[in-house]
Amino acid sequence: MPRTPMDAKPNSIFRLRKHADYQRVYKASRKQFAKQMSYFFALRPQLGSDGTPLRDADASSPRVGLTVGKVMGKAVDRNRIKRRMREAVRRNLATLNTPVDVILHPRRSVIDLDFPALEREVATVFRMIQKMADRRPASEPAGQPGRQREDRSDKRISAASR
Repeated sequence: MPRTPMDAKPNSIFRLRKHADYQRVYKASRKQFAKQMSYFFALRPQLGSDGTPLRDADASSPRVGLTVGKVMGKAVDRNRIKRRMREAVRRNLATLNTPVDVILHPRRSVIDLDFPALEREVATVFRMIQKMADRRPASEPAGQPGRQREDRSDKRISAASR
């Protein structure tokens, strides 16, 4: 069977791995909701801090991270959810053709969901993300598709000192 371009690259290229990457996505986006999961996404900048184009091999490809908390059950259940989610993501990653970072938070109901339904849910989420990424105005800076969260840490400190 011929390999598609998405299959030709190792899966690790398409995964969010660093804590800083997760934090950047959380800070640059708002929580979005689907039936079986919630998700965050942020467009990845194509230029470095010095204005030069990024030279990473994966600078133009989407990356996906999963967070499955302990509230989802024992380690066996969490690992099963992650395996199924990774496979659904792998099968639908071609839907995203924008350099975007995505974090998926499955709900507890994903444990009992059959795989075709899970795959449809991931495909729906990716289509919604692609649609929102396509609507982003050119003037809006990359990496900040939604309203910025206000940093309230200074306000808490100043309110406590009064």
